[in-house]
Amino acid sequence: MTVQTDALDARARFAGSAPDGVIPSQRVVVPVDEPTVAPVDALALEVARLWAVFKAEACQVSRERLILHYAPLVSAVAGRVGMRLPNTVEQADLVSYGMFGLIDAIEKYETDRAVKFESYASSRIRGAIIDELRAIDWVPRSVRTKARAVDRAYAELEGELHRVPTEREVAARLEIGVDDLRAVFTQLSTVNVAALDELLGGGDDRPGAVSLGETLSDDRVVDPAGSLEAQETKYLLARAIEQLGERERIVVVLYYYEGMTLAEIGRVLGVTESRISQMHTAAMVRLRTHLLEAERV
Repeated sequence: MTVQTDALDARARFAGSAPDGVIPSQRVVVPVDEPTVAPVDALALEVARLWAVFKAEACQVSRERLILHYAPLVSAVAGRVGMRLPNTVEQADLVSYGMFGLIDAIEKYETDRAVKFESYASSRIRGAIIDELRAIDWVPRSVRTKARAVDRAYAELEGELHRVPTEREVAARLEIGVDDLRAVFTQLSTVNVAALDELLGGGDDRPGAVSLGETLSDDRVVDPAGSLEAQETKYLLARAIEQLGERERIVVVLYYYEGMTLAEIGRVLGVTESRISQMHTAAMVRLRTHLLEAERV
């Protein structure tokens, strides 16, 4: 009995040991009963200290450090708001508008409330941006509301009808008359604007990109290509008229340059009006033939 007990103790003591010449693997023993202690967040403690000092002493240094700490929140909110705005609105302007909302949120935030500052400040920042956009907007809010209603009606009808809806169908969806809808279109004509220096179809780094201003024509400036084409047409037409017969050339000159009627030309040449009409038709056929031959050369 004693021999068996000693053998069992030896087996238990050397259990799991490696044979001779083999390095045993290291075993890591994790205590089960000891609680795990989370590392202390130094940044969170510093922010909490800044809040405590600012609210207790109205310290301007703590206020400025809090503004710098939460400044990335302004950029994030401004980016989300800017996604729904046209390209004419600068992202930097939205950030500057949102900074006023952040400062106001820091001034009015109560640390004893069960609301995270990020959630409270996000709504204040977004509200400050929207308020400033409305203040600088020259279009009344009622017109903006009508624009959204018209866009929504067009989108819904296109999805249902699978085609572009008519004005009568859009007016029926909005429950207004066609004349009222056209009046809304007149008001909406001043809503959408575009910058003349904005590049079309690409960014600033796109080679060969043109701006909207470069695509607009100026009626006060003579088109070089059109002027050259007109001069060439006049030259070719003059050469073609010179190749007509004498009577046909007289008919063309009196009809197109002097503004005389066919009957008046007939009296000048001593022939009937029908004969002048035939001569005019023959002259037009020859002129067209000469011009086509000149284009092929």
